[in-house]
Amino acid sequence: MKTIKRQSILPRIDGIQRDVEKLRVLGRLPFDEFQKETNVVLAQFYLRQALEGVFHIGSHLLSRLPGQRSTEYKETALKLGEAGIVDKAFAQTALKNMAGYRNRLTHFYADVTADEIYSILKMHLDDFDVFLEEVRNVMEHPDQFGFTIEN
Repeated sequence: MKTIKRQSILPRIDGIQRDVEKLRVLGRLPFDEFQKETNVVLAQFYLRQALEGVFHIGSHLLSRLPGQRSTEYKETALKLGEAGIVDKAFAQTALKNMAGYRNRLTHFYADVTADEIYSILKMHLDDFDVFLEEVRNVMEHPDQFGFTIEN
């Protein structure tokens, strides 16, 4: 059995939850208020940070499985589904889209609009909850995934 390091997972779960809560607050603003530069920049920051946390956790888990290391975020998303760590359909859709958007925020940030960020805040933050629930399941039942947990 491969060992998952609790200290590599739990702080990132907490960080993702904090970031998503901040994104939910920004998403409750009327669009006229949200589109002010500071709010858009904050949303981009928290979104990118939460996405980094998702894929850090994903990479950590995959690195413990034989032949499952990945070099790209989209590949990480798909392999998490193939390994049964997350639901395969979720991996192929929402998680893969999250990987693509992380790359967009990082490499094409100048093209990101307030409209698209606001749309994500309104329609896709629950994807983080789905991912975190899947990870909690792994942490609660590591033996079902061929893992042990190290504190």
